[in-house]
Amino acid sequence: MKRLVVKIGSNILADEKEGLNTKRIFSIASDIAELKDEGYEVVIVSSGAVAAGMRKLGLKHKPRDIKLKQAAAAVGQSSLMWAYERSFGEFHATVAQVLLTREDFSDRKRYINSKNTLLELLSYGVVPIVNENDTVATEEIKFGDNDNLAALVSVLVEADRLVILSDVEGLYTEDPRFNPRAELISFVEEITVDIERRSGRAGSSVGTGGMYSKVLAAKKAVSHCIAVNVINGKKKGLIRAILSGKQHGTFFKPAPCRLSHRKGWIAYNSRSKGTLVLDEGAVKALTGMGKSLLPSGIISVEGEFELGDAVNCTDLKGGRIAKGIINYSSSDLRKIMGKKTSEIEKVLGYKYSDEAIHRDNLVLL
Repeated sequence: MKRLVVKIGSNILADEKEGLNTKRIFSIASDIAELKDEGYEVVIVSSGAVAAGMRKLGLKHKPRDIKLKQAAAAVGQSSLMWAYERSFGEFHATVAQVLLTREDFSDRKRYINSKNTLLELLSYGVVPIVNENDTVATEEIKFGDNDNLAALVSVLVEADRLVILSDVEGLYTEDPRFNPRAELISFVEEITVDIERRSGRAGSSVGTGGMYSKVLAAKKAVSHCIAVNVINGKKKGLIRAILSGKQHGTFFKPAPCRLSHRKGWIAYNSRSKGTLVLDEGAVKALTGMGKSLLPSGIISVEGEFELGDAVNCTDLKGGRIAKGIINYSSSDLRKIMGKKTSEIEKVLGYKYSDEAIHRDNLVLL
C-alpha cells in the first residue's frame, strides 16, 4: 500500500476576503477519496485555520500580532475541520484532527508517540488532517510554515511521496508573477544552491510559505528517499494524474539512500543545544573516514547542554559539518576537550564513553 502526504496551503483553501473556499475543499476531498478507493493511505497537512478565523473576526488583512494570530487560529480551526468533515463525509470517509508543535518532533518520546498515533489512524482508514497548533505555539506561527511541517510529517509516517499543492504550476526559472517569460522547471535531479536561489523567498498574503519554503521542504523529504511534487492545487485531478505517471508541475527526484529514522530525527527534528568547533583532523575523520568524534578533536565548546542533547559540529571557519547526540555535558566536555580518551577518567573521575559523539548518533550535514 502506498502512503501519500498532501500539503494544502492557505492560498488554496482560503481567500483574504471570502474566507474558506468550501467548494475547493470538497473538490480536494473528492480526489483524495478516489485515491483511498485505489488503495492509497493519505495524510493531509492543512493550513487555513488563521485565514478562516480572519473572516470570522472581521479582519481584512493577515494579522502580524502573535496574539491576534493565535485568536484567529482558535476561531478558524473549528471551521476548517468542519469543512473537511462535511466534504469527506460525502464520500463516506472519516477524518481526524491532529495538531502538532515543534516539540512533538524535537522530543524523541513525543515523536514516536505522534508516529504511532498517525499510523494507527491510517490502519483504520482514517484521513488525518494535520496542522500546527497555532493557538499555543507562538514560535511556530512566527517562524514556521506548513511546508516544513509537511516534510517532517512525510518522514514521520514514512511516506512514499509528498505532494505540495501550490497556487502556481510549480518551480520556475524566475518568478512568473514578475517575468512572463519564466519557464517551468518540470524535473529537479538535485536541489542545489541555484535551485534554492531561483525559488526566491516571498509568500502569500494569507499564508507563511512561498516557493522557497517548498523547495526547502522538498530538500528534507528527498533526503529520506521521498519523492516530491509541487503542482497547481486549484486544478482538479492533478494528484491522480501525477500518480499515474503524467507530468504536471515540478517533480523532485528522491535521493537513492534513506537515512535511518533515528538519524533522520537527529538531523531534522532534534533541537541543537550547543556547538562544537573541531580541528582539521576531526573534520577529516568525520567526513572522510566515517569515524566517531573524540574529545581530542574538539577545539571549543559553545552553549550549555547535558548528556543526550543534540549539538552541531563546525569546522574552524564556522561551517556546519555534522550534528549528533552528545555523550558528555558541556561542563565536562570543556574539561576533556583536546585530551586523549585515556585521560578522560583521570580528569572527570569517570568515563561514560571514549567518544564525545558516537558515529551511530552522528549525521553529516
